[in-house]
Amino acid sequence: MHIAIVVGEMSGDILGADLMRALQQRYPEASFSGIGGERMLALGFESFFPQDRLAVMGFIEPLKRLPELLRIRKFLRQHYLANPPDVFIGIDSPDFNLPIEKTLKAANIPTVHYVSPSVWAWRQGRIHGIKQSVDLMLTILPFETKIYHEHEMPVQFVGHPLADDFPVEPETENARAALGASPDEHIVALLPGSRSAEVKHLAPVFFDAAVQYAKKRTTRFLMPAANEARLEQIQSLLTELKKQEEYAELSIDIRLGNSKQIMCAADGVLMASGTTSLEALLLKKPMVVAYKKDWFSAWLTRRLIKTPFISLPNLLAGEALVPEILQEECTAENLAKALEENVQDGEKKEQLLKRFYDIHHQLRQDAGLLASEAIDKMLAARE
Repeated sequence: MHIAIVVGEMSGDILGADLMRALQQRYPEASFSGIGGERMLALGFESFFPQDRLAVMGFIEPLKRLPELLRIRKFLRQHYLANPPDVFIGIDSPDFNLPIEKTLKAANIPTVHYVSPSVWAWRQGRIHGIKQSVDLMLTILPFETKIYHEHEMPVQFVGHPLADDFPVEPETENARAALGASPDEHIVALLPGSRSAEVKHLAPVFFDAAVQYAKKRTTRFLMPAANEARLEQIQSLLTELKKQEEYAELSIDIRLGNSKQIMCAADGVLMASGTTSLEALLLKKPMVVAYKKDWFSAWLTRRLIKTPFISLPNLLAGEALVPEILQEECTAENLAKALEENVQDGEKKEQLLKRFYDIHHQLRQDAGLLASEAIDKMLAARE
């Protein structure tokens, strides 16, 4: 058996390696090729191109790299039409993978897409093109299956790999010890995002909220920087603010990386909206989710997004578990108040943590194993 897999991001390499291990247990003689990362290569994967050649972000970078991306996609189409695999699995990267899947499905080659595009949130018309391209959709979030059932498309929820990786009981004491924090120290983690624009819009208001929050309770603030560029950007913003008298006493411990450890050590998290909110949930941390962009991006997002919530904890719960403070409402006063109301101990916090545990168990399904079972079942039905 030959299995083709194409991943475009580092997160896809994690998913791909997890799936490969399960498929190797099921098909010991199987060979694997396509595009994969270091984890997949370590398992014997043959990658025709370095995985990072597909790792592009935003609007400008893909345009700059378009000729190369088109050449890679053309090669994969031609190669697999000439050498049909038993199944082609595209992991995430829908703009790159779905056109390949459409070509191969038309040639009667079984196709699987692992990680649903966000058709439940925006551009819902894409579902028709997905149906033409994919024989089986594997979703990592339970509510994603609904739209596929509505369009009579084979789909399987397999759970989220992060839920498999994170222990159900967070190792808070170990994280605090590693950061040199005492057990009774009150810690708030500040995560203004990993992109320059996010930090530009959110870091100053997070600093201001920290000043106000610290007036009510002695607090140690920890802020991880996603990379060297963000570290420099955050430090520059804080240096400028500290020239103002009201910020002179503001103390924030800025560290490169270690966002997971910092969140694990914290009593609460103030964070930009994004996938990191799922990590905070799995770490059982009360959080306040903020979103603030330039007016045009915010206007466009409001027109496109079709869901009542933007944060994964609320989307997974189907209700407002955690505060979402957006755009004009994203002020220091509102953020500090939300932290005060949601990070304190009490019945409200206990109920929140119980829901976090429930969601963790719901997502903890052994994603690689379930995905391999669904693929095996699909292939058996075609014989």
